[in-house]
Amino acid sequence: MHLLIFGLGYSARYSLEFLGPHVDSVAATTRSEEKAVRMEEKGIVPILFDGEEKSEPVVEALGVATHILVSAAPDDEGDPVLRLHGEDIARAASGGQLKWIGYFSTVGVYGDTGGEWVDETAVCHPTSERSKWRLGAEDGWRAVGQQAEVPTAILRLAGIYGPGRNHFVTLEAGTARRVIKPGQVFNRIHVDDIASVVERAAVTGASGTFNVTDDEPAASEAAIAYAAELMGVPVPEGIPFDEAELSPMAKSFYADNKRIRNARIKSDLDIELAFPSYREGLKALWQDEAWRGDADDRDEASPKFKRG
Repeated sequence: MHLLIFGLGYSARYSLEFLGPHVDSVAATTRSEEKAVRMEEKGIVPILFDGEEKSEPVVEALGVATHILVSAAPDDEGDPVLRLHGEDIARAASGGQLKWIGYFSTVGVYGDTGGEWVDETAVCHPTSERSKWRLGAEDGWRAVGQQAEVPTAILRLAGIYGPGRNHFVTLEAGTARRVIKPGQVFNRIHVDDIASVVERAAVTGASGTFNVTDDEPAASEAAIAYAAELMGVPVPEGIPFDEAELSPMAKSFYADNKRIRNARIKSDLDIELAFPSYREGLKALWQDEAWRGDADDRDEASPKFKRG
């Protein structure tokens, strides 16, 4: 496997760890020269790519890539990878060496279902602009895969947590907020379970759309309270949603209420979740003393494409 990753962010980095035994070479894009140095130290070929201009190193990497994993985010002008290198990807596919494309999307594309269950067959009605951009990018990558006859997996991720990115971190920092919105629930997914799905999909050449979520949609305040109990600290006082001072992004998060089915990753990819709910995931992070993670886990400047 010769892997090319567009945007070596949190989920992609853990996916690479799981893919390690299958990978002969890996190249990944980043906007940061500092990250490029760290990547090179780990045996990853770094490619500086800001999503603004076509990159010759990207073209060269596409010339040898057998597998592509895309974790770079779209913007209001669409997917930057497709915009700048769509034709190059098509040429790589026509050469016969490209075997699989994986695209990280979000369950946010479903929009608000009023708490009803949805699976991959549901019609999408995204409410936020970012989710609308993601849905458009999904269509673009599906079209590339179909035209090039390359298996393409659209991986719709739920709320991601893991080392360095969890309620223990915010509780320790004193920034955890237990916002109460009766009836509002959402799914989560531990980053190790994301990586497990990516490994299975890439190795088997899986194609189609997959919800990458845990088994149990639950309220945000319940997970925060559970983490506080494990940590032995006071549970933060509940704040009614109508009284909470939230950023526009946080408000958009609470705008959607849905329950996501994950049966397809189990039936089609034979996935057995290591952390079927937030309880198993948080408990393991606490018991293994892995919740703080490392500098890369806490780095909020993970490769993203953002204009302006």
